[in-house]
Parts: sequence; C-alpha cells; structure tokens
Amino acid sequence: MAAAKGVFVTGTDTGVGKSVVAAALAHYLRHQGINVGVMKPIESGVADPEQPGPDAVMLQTAAGTDDPVDMISPYRLNEPLAPAVAAQRAGVKIVPAHIIDQYHELCSRHDFIIVEGAGGLMVPIAGGILIADLAKQMDLPLLVVTRPNLGTINHTFLTVFSARQMQLPVAGYIINRMPANPDAASETAPHTLSSLISADLLGVLPDIEGVSQSDLVKLVAAEIETSPALGLLHANLQISL
Repeated sequence: MAAAKGVFVTGTDTGVGKSVVAAALAHYLRHQGINVGVMKPIESGVADPEQPGPDAVMLQTAAGTDDPVDMISPYRLNEPLAPAVAAQRAGVKIVPAHIIDQYHELCSRHDFIIVEGAGGLMVPIAGGILIADLAKQMDLPLLVVTRPNLGTINHTFLTVFSARQMQLPVAGYIINRMPANPDAASETAPHTLSSLISADLLGVLPDIEGVSQSDLVKLVAAEIETSPALGLLHANLQISL
C-alpha cells in the first residue's frame, strides 16, 4: 500500500501539549478544505475505557470526522501509565498489527492523517515494541512537539537523534507553550535548538491559559495559520491547498 499523506505527532516528554497541537493542526487543515482523519492508537488514563478518551474526543472534534471510535482509538486504558504497563495491569493485549489495520482503513477514508502517539518515541506499547516502531510501520514523518523551558535542548536533541538512528523521517519540530514573559532558558531556546537540531523549526506557539479546551484548540490553530513558518510546515508535510 502506498504511504498516505500525514504526520505522526510525538513529544519530547509527556505533558508537552502534543494533543492540543495535533488537534489544532487537524482544525486548521479541516478549515482549509482538507479531508483530514485523526488517530490516537493507544490512550491511557481513560476513566471509562468503553468510551473514547479525552485526547481522541479532542482530535475527532477538531477534525469533524464520523469515523468509529474503535478505529480512531483502538486501545483505551484506564490507568495513566505507559501503554505496555497499563495494558498488562488491565489484562489487555495490545496487537500492533490491529492498530496498523485500523490506520490503513482511516487512510482509505481521508486525504491526510494525523496520528498522535503516547508520550515520546521510546514509550513501550507491547513487549519490546515502542511508539517509534509504530510510527515506522505507518511510514509517516514525525512532528516533534517540545517545550521551551530548561531541559528542552537535551530532550529535543535526544528525540530527533533517536529518530534519525531509527531511520524515521522528521518533518520538523514545534516549540509549544512559550510563556508571554519567558525566562532566559525559554527566550533563547528557539535559536539554540535551531543551531543544534538537524530538523526544521516549524513554529513557536504561545502558552494560552484561562480558556476552554475547545477554544484553546481554535486559538492554537489560529497561531499555526499565522505562523511565519507556515509555508515550511506545508512543504515539509506535503500539504497542498
């Protein structure tokens, strides 16, 4: 099967805001007239695993799709742990081949696919299989979401370096949640990362507080649309409007 157009959104760590960035990108593409599909293959920390988790709901709402929840989010786990651990404790067997089958079905329904991983690239999902292995099977370029504050240089460098070592294409990275009044570490992060990381900086998104989740997605989508790096984002993700 030919590789689909799309992107695999990963983070340098948990809690960097990759779910919001993925949803905002879906919202932006949808409003550009692109038939975009979304997928959250494994979501842990779901209160009721019989229902879609918050990340899957946010992605689906942003994309405006009516795909079955079991296709968008094949595995939903209760405990907020690494997928392999949460699945083992819940007596659930994660089968990567099943995820890939659902992914291909989504590809047949949509022109562009956004897949959001769980945590970072080295998070285990089953046995010795990592999130990075899933991204490789999907044959999608990575969009790395990172943070601006102290420690981001090491985390971002390690993520991109690991991706290169595993022969995963990297479309670029986005610095998320830049404070309105950054400290020295955050203020210098974009320039320092650009000088060190062998990947393109595709945007610096602000930290937005005090709004609902749905409004946050729309506001971040607006930031993506007005970003000076928008043209590079289009080119690196092969987006044609």
